[in-house]
Amino acid sequence: MAVCQAALMVGFGLLITGPAADVWPLTSEDGVTDGLERARTGTLDTVSLVVSEAGNTATVVIGTLVSCLVLLLVPRLPRWRDAIFLAVGVSLQSLVFLAITESVDRNRPDVERLDASPPTSSFTSGHTGAATALYAGLAVLVLHRVRGPWRKVLAALLLLVPLLVGLARMYRGMHHPTDVAGGLLNGGLSLLIVGRALLTGPHVPAPAPAAEAALPRPATVWGQDPGRTVVVHNPTVTGEETLTALRRVLDEHGHTGADFVPTTADDPGEGQVAEAIRQGATLVVVCGGDGTVRAAAEALAGTDVPLVVVPCGTGNLLARNLGLPVKPAQALTAALGGAPHRVDLGLIEGDGLAPAHFTAMSGAGLDAAMLESTSDRAKAVLGWPAYVMAGLRELRAPRMRLTVSVDGARPLRRSARMVLVANTGKVQGGAALVPAARPDDGVLDLMILDPRGPAGWLSTVGSLLRPRPDAEAAPEDGPLTAGSHRSVEYFTFRSADIRFDAPQPRELDGDPVSPGRQLTVRVRPGALTVLMPVRGE
Repeated sequence: MAVCQAALMVGFGLLITGPAADVWPLTSEDGVTDGLERARTGTLDTVSLVVSEAGNTATVVIGTLVSCLVLLLVPRLPRWRDAIFLAVGVSLQSLVFLAITESVDRNRPDVERLDASPPTSSFTSGHTGAATALYAGLAVLVLHRVRGPWRKVLAALLLLVPLLVGLARMYRGMHHPTDVAGGLLNGGLSLLIVGRALLTGPHVPAPAPAAEAALPRPATVWGQDPGRTVVVHNPTVTGEETLTALRRVLDEHGHTGADFVPTTADDPGEGQVAEAIRQGATLVVVCGGDGTVRAAAEALAGTDVPLVVVPCGTGNLLARNLGLPVKPAQALTAALGGAPHRVDLGLIEGDGLAPAHFTAMSGAGLDAAMLESTSDRAKAVLGWPAYVMAGLRELRAPRMRLTVSVDGARPLRRSARMVLVANTGKVQGGAALVPAARPDDGVLDLMILDPRGPAGWLSTVGSLLRPRPDAEAAPEDGPLTAGSHRSVEYFTFRSADIRFDAPQPRELDGDPVSPGRQLTVRVRPGALTVLMPVRGE
């Protein structure tokens, strides 16, 4: 598609400088630039300079970098796919612009120019194209990800910037009207191509606005009598302000007088939930990270007591995959307004690892080493990007050799950087790390990751971020491979046995456990009941 874009733009440029040069409206372009020259004033010169700078190379590069850093590093906002969309969209526009200027030779307007003329063709307007890619790209993200009455106004203002930049470039005598039109087209096509590749796949729904979350809701939708509600919360990540907001939401939904029970260092939630069930709890609300949710699932597995997941940790993978907002009060509101739904659990054990359930993902190798080397202080300061920084430090770890047997089939020998068993597929930013994994499909998914060299890592990252259709995401006749050197393999299974040649770091729903040589995993279909938003609402 990018090659077609470049060919289209070059063809358009050759057309307006060749056969169509003497055809209206091209013959009237000189009149437009002459009229703008006659309309110049000192004030308009200053205003046009400021507006033109919004599309300057340095401005666009810095703006793109800052926008991407905000998308990646702001706590509870990280969106890898959005940041890559913006960066690649701006970069693609620049590459096509270079191809155009090498292929099309067009003189600038025959008027006094207020800026130094760069040694490039007048077609297309690079300032306009770059401004379109950046500001229109931000407008797309605002409309695609943000809710609220102001989002359309903000998007309209962002879309106005490249139009003003194009007008300023004509006013300053730097471009013909068709040069500006070409810049708008080049930037728009770049966003269309990159957006189709990165923004049309599954993503985490944007949270509802706070004002909407605060509106009174009717009593519990999923049952007539709310019964006894117990809120188990991790005090290290849930402050008094959060607990007050949750108590207000519970009261609005008819769950008055809920008991709030904190977890402890010795018991991260399993004991508290088990005691709540023994005392007749009919709804358990868990506020914490994936580790707290996993501990609660241990006690709730096999019971009919519904669980409400309120994300308050760093990863919050189960909440993201259930379509819950990432803000605690909004997540609780969405769940209480939904319906009970049965999801699967994974049951894992190994040498030195007692049988334990997991709700999202478990594995060995790079991810476990990354989690083990991430300090609590780094997570508190940076949020989940602390995991990325720790992962970069672990890239030089030697690959492991392993044998894997799926559903009793013939064992396979593999080398790998990471082995991941997934009940859910999405990670932070909406990226589908294991695209076929669904928490309610009655099976688990195994990912074996083994990129080799920088090219292998780039191929792997591109493969993991690229949206896949359902048919590709759920292979039936064997592993799905992606990238060169079989860098990523996926297996769908009900039981699996994984044996490593040497002890490997291991993790369970984001919590490091003791290293070992073996993991035995099986699925428990529908073992956990959760309240989740009704799809389509």
